[in-house]
Amino acid sequence: MEIKSLSPRSWRFEPGLPIIGSAAVCGPKEGHGPLGPDMDHIFPDLHMKEKSFEKAEQQLQMKAAGIALEKAGLCPEQLEFFCGGDLLNQLTPTGFTARSLGAPFLGIFSACATSAAALSMAALAVASGAVANAMVLSSSHTCTAERQFRYPNEYACQKPPYSQQTATAAGALLLSGRGASRARLSGVTLGRVLDYQLRDPFQLGPAMAPAFADTLERHLRDWQRQPEDYDLILSGDLGRYGADIGLELLQRRGIFIEKDRFADCGLLLYGEDTSVFAGGSGCGCAAAVGFGHILRQIREGKLSRVLLIATGALLSPLSNQQKESIPGIAHSIVLERGAADVC
Repeated sequence: MEIKSLSPRSWRFEPGLPIIGSAAVCGPKEGHGPLGPDMDHIFPDLHMKEKSFEKAEQQLQMKAAGIALEKAGLCPEQLEFFCGGDLLNQLTPTGFTARSLGAPFLGIFSACATSAAALSMAALAVASGAVANAMVLSSSHTCTAERQFRYPNEYACQKPPYSQQTATAAGALLLSGRGASRARLSGVTLGRVLDYQLRDPFQLGPAMAPAFADTLERHLRDWQRQPEDYDLILSGDLGRYGADIGLELLQRRGIFIEKDRFADCGLLLYGEDTSVFAGGSGCGCAAAVGFGHILRQIREGKLSRVLLIATGALLSPLSNQQKESIPGIAHSIVLERGAADVC
């Protein structure tokens, strides 16, 4: 395996890291959405037989991790590296999941872009030869994130039309430094923090849009590619308003993406469901859609090359209380079809 540095922000892995196992799990609302058939497990309720929603989110993670390990033919004792995160204080669900798995653990926070950030870190570790295999895991739960960042769902506070619903979902992925699979990770482009001084904690899509445009522009420049080189360019969770803003920012930079070549994970997850307002969000959104629906499409030959740009709004309860602005971040990963499947 060779790591080719294209810039301080982009690395290409040649011939690509095999994805030997992946899983996507979700809650009932997501399971009833258009991507429900691509989920490996759908929990029938938000409590998931736990006494708190925080413990329920840990169940999301454990289920996704277990299914991914089973598909890869590995047991937890064989896992050499685990990298992941969530939206809660001190990455509590992921920390307890790491306790159960027992693998060397690196917790990482990049808001809703955590799945791509963790995958980038794990890929560099595997491609360098430091470890033979690595797991990436990211999750979110509507009842935990909403009450931490905004208002508890039980309050039934009216949300503005540009708000998004935190997805109850988790995605897990296993990388290997050897072997073959029908899906592989070809490279990553890391993002930088951009801040357009938005302060509304409900207006996250527009806050993340500049970072999405910046990372996509940098990726195309570093890799010397055009949007047409991808079957699909997928944003993490910009939602309806953020996606429109992101595409307009790209057009101002001379980058035009055909309508059928672009999609947003938060919109794919819920389809035309207007009860989620502008779409879905959360760490589990891009993880479940990317590691579930998109990888299935790649393995089945319906997609050959996908650029997934997970987006994150770097706010916290503390920053919101202090009337701080909401910086945005976006990290991209290149998913491609391989030659054979070991899963």
